[in-house]
Parts: sequence; structure tokens; C-alpha cells
Amino acid sequence: MPEEHSIGESDERRADRRRHARLILDAAVAAADPGRCVRHRVQLTRNSLVVAGHVHSLSPTSRIRVVGAGKATPAMAQAIEQILGDRVAGGTINTKYGHSLPLERIETVECGHPIPDDAGVEGCQKILATLQDLRTDDIVLCLLSGGGSALLPAPADGLSLRDKQDTTARLLECGASIHEINAIRKHLSRLKGGQLAQHAAPARLVTLAISDVIGDAPDTIASGPTVGDPTTFGDCLQLLDGYGLRETIPEAARMHLESGAAGDQPETPDVDAPELHNSFYHVIGNNSLSLEAAFKTATECGYKPLILSSRIDGETRDVARMHAAIGRQIVDASQPIGSPACIISGGETTVTLSRSPGKGGRNQEFTLAAAIALEGQPGITILSAGTDGTDGPTDAAGAIADGRTVEHAHRVGYSAADHLQRNDAYTFFAALEDLIITGPTGTNVMDLRLVLVH
Repeated sequence: MPEEHSIGESDERRADRRRHARLILDAAVAAADPGRCVRHRVQLTRNSLVVAGHVHSLSPTSRIRVVGAGKATPAMAQAIEQILGDRVAGGTINTKYGHSLPLERIETVECGHPIPDDAGVEGCQKILATLQDLRTDDIVLCLLSGGGSALLPAPADGLSLRDKQDTTARLLECGASIHEINAIRKHLSRLKGGQLAQHAAPARLVTLAISDVIGDAPDTIASGPTVGDPTTFGDCLQLLDGYGLRETIPEAARMHLESGAAGDQPETPDVDAPELHNSFYHVIGNNSLSLEAAFKTATECGYKPLILSSRIDGETRDVARMHAAIGRQIVDASQPIGSPACIISGGETTVTLSRSPGKGGRNQEFTLAAAIALEGQPGITILSAGTDGTDGPTDAAGAIADGRTVEHAHRVGYSAADHLQRNDAYTFFAALEDLIITGPTGTNVMDLRLVLVH
């Protein structure tokens, strides 16, 4: 018989839950494979390109050019090359360092993420060059996925990349949401907020998006370079004032936003802009696809699955404690579902950094906060991971924990509370060998969280 521990659980049962959690994660990631998503929605016939059932006629002289940005975009581009072959008349995509895949007709530029760099600006210049000499019978395919905002960093006239970098860094540090960060990015950029669509005219513009944002809003995915922008310069100033950042961001960025709010800079195109009338947008992959696959695999592993939501956001530690509380409620009262249970959720939380933050990401921090809430509780395992395979500036996708985690760490000289206070979850879980390491997955549909109770 396996050894029984003080919290009343066998090693075998604990190991089973951890193995099942990883199987469920892998299935969720596979369901959002960008190549598969593209192949399900794009077909080429003799005289047309069919995207999500919409037929775009092709003349003998029609050219199809491909642009885009994101962590999943190389896999999307691979599928497009396989489907369209020599109908692809060139293209440029930007992706994160280490995420490139072999392509024959589309150039890949690797760039900095989450903080943009000069390589990203160079890639944007190549994207703009790809959009030259277009005609009305041409088609521009724009491939967007998570990370696209940072990977399309071309600054607006009069701004430097450093101005944008410093502004983005201030927003990340204060815990601003992705929607808030993107609103300001659009108004400091040349391509975001519908401005790429302006450069694609007069060609037909077809956007394929793998969503990494809650609600799959096109104006938020990659900061909406091909759709109308509902935000304004005035909105940006209100956001900065709300976080007390107006006087801390670079002076050039502040002056640019204030000039725009005063009407001295052109606004980003709104939803009724004429250059957007020949633009088509399709979300072909999202977090819900992954949650559905997790549900199916959890059932196959013998659990009763329950999907909470694909739209969970908020402060990471608060969300973690809520998930841990649900796990305890299942143990105590078989609510909201009886054991064996698998609670599944998706979305994207935020982390407010300490003054001297350590190493980690929102998924690792979620798991650490949950481990503290579950200390001494048998029968519950929690996993949180980014579907892109990276969590914050680390090589981990996330982490896994249970009721023994805090005690185990204490025995080897690590304080869970101390590491949580310092946002240093990576160091904590690395010492316990409880990091989830997948490497780049080729997709990005936000995060997956699992609470397994047995």
C-alpha cells in the first residue's frame, strides 16, 4: 500500500490527479492549434478564396499578400502557405523570439515581447512595404494572435520606441488590464486601432484571429489593427489619470496624447471609417475551444467536469483563493458538483507587482496563492498555465500544486508566503520541481486553470 501522509492522502491518488491535470492541459492546448483552426476555416477554389463561408472572388491577376503578428501567427502562416501555395504573393509577419517556423513565401521577423524592441519596429516597416502597390482585386490576409500588440510596435510620428516601451512598462507594473494597455498603445502607434487597414486599402482585407482576450473583441486582439477603434485620445488620458501615471510616462508620449485630445492629431479610424468597409474579420480560435477540449478529456479521465467561465479576470491572488474555495466546497458539501470533479476556467488575470519583484508570471502566482489557501487539504490539485507555453518573462507555462505544497516547501527551506509577497513564484516552484514546462506551444488563447478534486 502507498504511504499515507498526515493530511490523509496516498501518493498514488495524488500522482493520478497531477497526471490527469497535465493530460487535460495538453488536450486544451492542442484544441487551439492555429494550423488546425486555419485549415477548418480557409479553402481555395479555382476562382475564389473561401474564409469561414465567405467567398472572395479571385481574378487571374489577383494577388494574396499576408501580414500579421503574434505568437501563434507562424503556425497560422504555415497553414496558409499549405492551402494557398503559389497564390501567396509574399508577406511579412512578426512573432516573439523563438517562435518562428519554416516558411517559404512569408518572411518572419522575430521581435521583443512583452516589451517591444527595435526588431519589432523593423518588422513593422517590412509589413508596410508588403502593403504597397495594392489593387482593388488583391486580397490582404492579416493573421493575428496573442502578443500582437507588443509585436506591432511602430511608434506614431514624433515618438520613439523608447517612449512606447517606457509607457507600456509603467502600465504593466501598475496592473492595468489588457484592454486599458491596448487603448493607449493604439494612440501611440502607426498600425494599431484600424491603422493597418488604412494601409491595406484599396485591397480587400481579411483578418483571421486567434483570440487571447476575454470576450474575443476584435478591437482588443492585437490592439485591433484592422478594425475600428472605439477609444479616443481623451479616453487614454482618463486611464492614465486613474492610475496616477500621466506625469510618470515619457514627456513625448504624454504630449502626443494631450495633443490628440485637443484635436491636433488625427484620431484612429472609428467603426464607420470608409477604409474599413471592405474589411472582413473572423475569430477562428479562442479560449472556449480549449475549455471544451478540457471538459471532454476530464470526462475521459473519470471526472465530472464543470466549466466556470472563459471570461475570468481580476487580481490573480483573489481569483486563486476563489478557485481554492470551490475545491474545498466540493470536498465538504459536494457543491457545486460532486467528487471526482474537475473545475475548469479560462481568462486572464493581472498581477500587481511588489517594489522588488522576483521571477514569475500570473499563472505561477495563481498556483502559489492557491497552494497557500489549500495548505493541509487532501484531495485537491490545482494547475494554472498559459496556453502559449510562457508565463511572464519565464520559460514556464505555469505551475501545479496541492495541499502538501506549502509543507513540502517549508521542509526544503522555502516560505510560500514570502515568495508570494515578492512575486517570486518561479523560484519557489522550481525548487519543488512543480513548474509546468511545455516550451512554445504555437498558440495563445489566454490561460487555463484546473481544480481537480478526488
